[in-house]
Amino acid sequence: MRVDVQGLTVRYGDVTAVDDMSFSLQGNKIYGLLGRNGSGKTSLMSALAGYRRPVGSVRLDGAPVFENAAAMRQVCLVRHSADAADRSDKVSHVLEYGAAWRDTWDNGYALELAELFGIPLGTKVGELSLGRRSALGVVIGLASRSPLTMLDESHLGMDTPTRYAFYDTLLHDFMKHPRTIIISTHLIEELSSLLEEVLIIDAGRLVLQEEADVLRSRGTEVTGNTPDVDEFTAGLTVLGSRSLGRTKAAMVYGALDDDQLVRARRLGLELGPIALQDLFVHLTEPVGGKR
Repeated sequence: MRVDVQGLTVRYGDVTAVDDMSFSLQGNKIYGLLGRNGSGKTSLMSALAGYRRPVGSVRLDGAPVFENAAAMRQVCLVRHSADAADRSDKVSHVLEYGAAWRDTWDNGYALELAELFGIPLGTKVGELSLGRRSALGVVIGLASRSPLTMLDESHLGMDTPTRYAFYDTLLHDFMKHPRTIIISTHLIEELSSLLEEVLIIDAGRLVLQEEADVLRSRGTEVTGNTPDVDEFTAGLTVLGSRSLGRTKAAMVYGALDDDQLVRARRLGLELGPIALQDLFVHLTEPVGGKR
């Protein structure tokens, strides 16, 4: 499913959550939606799902999503564990609702996932632990097989082994059933290997949209003797550094040209990639105490 956003603005009274945002997603990719708390991620996803009348345009495969029942049935948005379902419903009933609402729902896969994540079908949602409520949201998102599936921090309540099981399951199912998946997360490094393209937003505005591998290539870790590292990085944008004895590692932002690569070799420096999370922090760093 292709997503086209043009001039999207979302306001809550005097607060602008999404500010004149425009972008397009080609579809059949796993996208990462990254932003600090309060950056507008949830408001953006709500507009993409058709939950809010947009100021601007939100189109899915060329059709407006707001007040378009056919388009909205092609979208699944799972916010967080508390929103997975009515807490008085049994898990089995939640899965039945999913099957009734979505033509693409795979009930056999939903039951398989519930067993994988240890979610008892006869238990009320409100009686589940936080981790299992989070897992239930993931079950809904994956089993929906919706052409546009959005997971808004839906995995954060899970413990580490369960999160890693989710990542493996997500990738395996995406390979078998490609669709447009948008994941909002703070656990950037855990998910970075899954992300094909990244959107970074800050204060309601789109800071950057880039393929994940291209974005990673913008940063380099420079390691060597401290004086040599300091000499090489002088005048470059240094995101941070750490030292151990006479050795120093500095993270620099920006592509290195051929002359710089030759100079690094002459100085005996080692060059390597830096984490996507470090690039995200840099790109959303407040300037002068303000964003």
